[in-house]
Amino acid sequence: MKVVILCGGLGTRLREETEYKPKPMVEIGGRPILWHIMKIYSTYCFNDFILCLGYKQHIIREYFLNYEYMNNDFTINLGSREKIVYHSTHNENWNVTLVDTGLETKKGTRVKKIEPYIKEDRFMLTYGDGVGNINIRELINYHLKQGKIATFTGVHPISRFATVETDESGEITAWSEKKTLEGYINAGFFVLERKIFDYLDDDCELEERPMERLAKEKQIAMYKYDGFWHCMDTYRDYMFLQSLWERGEAPWKIW
Repeated sequence: MKVVILCGGLGTRLREETEYKPKPMVEIGGRPILWHIMKIYSTYCFNDFILCLGYKQHIIREYFLNYEYMNNDFTINLGSREKIVYHSTHNENWNVTLVDTGLETKKGTRVKKIEPYIKEDRFMLTYGDGVGNINIRELINYHLKQGKIATFTGVHPISRFATVETDESGEITAWSEKKTLEGYINAGFFVLERKIFDYLDDDCELEERPMERLAKEKQIAMYKYDGFWHCMDTYRDYMFLQSLWERGEAPWKIW
């Protein structure tokens, strides 16, 4: 199965970093978060990627065009038309297709635009800013058992604000700065059947009309996941993920 990653958004809530680069290229531990996401999938031997590009896409293109130079030791012979011998220092055996899906294109339409590159019966899809230690094989098996067109990974959100509990008199009985909330939110890490393209058009947000229609037709399932997942939506999120990596406590580092 191919893995499609949405990499085209403006990332306006992380303007401190995205003013100069697309959000998927913001680095954690010296590597773009996009690289971390791809490593999660490749750990389970999914190495065929399609990147939906948009905002500042040239930076992502240059990253992969120069990947061998930047991630290998090499010897260059300047007297022989710059003949290069690589001394491998990485083990990424990735096939990466980079597709221009437009600057301000909605996510559903971005997915529609990569339809010609999907020949298989199903594929996977995720966002270019969320990491987790999700077991991809279990996710796929769950999707196959459900027999739906779409499966997404649902996680419990963590409150960004302090939450308090009170008794009947209004006295504060508990205070929690970061509390896991009830209910589930969409964390990405989709498994989709090819039929999903019939639900997409030239002007659609993935999480709106397509998913609403799938839900109405009972063609969408949720893979409930209670492990670690975190989205790099704001600068605070970026600092949190960076701190986990620096302390050697990054749960998504499963490789």
